[in-house]
Amino acid sequence: MRGYLVDVNPLVPPGVYTPQEDTDLLAEALSEEPLPPGADVLDVGTGSGALALHAARRGLRVTAVDVSRRAVWAARINARLSGLRVRILRGNLFDPVRGQTFDVILANPPYVPDPDPDSAPRGTARAWDAGHDGRLILDRICREAPALLRPGGVLLVVHSALSGPERTLTLLRAAGLKASLTRRRRIAFGPVLRERQGWLRERGLLSATEDKEELVVVRAELPV
Repeated sequence: MRGYLVDVNPLVPPGVYTPQEDTDLLAEALSEEPLPPGADVLDVGTGSGALALHAARRGLRVTAVDVSRRAVWAARINARLSGLRVRILRGNLFDPVRGQTFDVILANPPYVPDPDPDSAPRGTARAWDAGHDGRLILDRICREAPALLRPGGVLLVVHSALSGPERTLTLLRAAGLKASLTRRRRIAFGPVLRERQGWLRERGLLSATEDKEELVVVRAELPV
């Protein structure tokens, strides 16, 4: 059920990720952070810019990044149509903002396990395919995000329980952050998981009767 992004109706061209339940779950998590106006937020992998616009409506200073030219174009158009100021940059994950720090980092990365261990995500599939274990981008976020947080800053990352939440927690804690699972939601399989459910059952990631995916939000805070 959509709640926090009902006021955001972004333009989503072909090849750009459409805001879904994971986007909304991350928006809910952001709503619980007691941020003052003007706090600096980074939305990495912004897609259509829906989360960035949601944050900007709170009076936060938002930077959004995406590797896709089409996504950057869509996010810029959506920001202009909404009358909101968002700095939107094209680049690979954190590359465009090296040396900068933020009060909050939002991440809704690709996280779906890919049956082909040798394939690199291409085209539209870059929005969901994330390597054989679903952690192609997640592990990079866990390694690189802590250096971009200010003391007391928070990383909020959403992904599937199929792609190893415990590993996310372990990596972030090893980096010195206080990390925990703060939100869970079970949703019906989308088209990609419906297509791959047989393979996921063979790997033991789904039971024989399981017909829903669990999404989780990990919150990690850099101590002051």
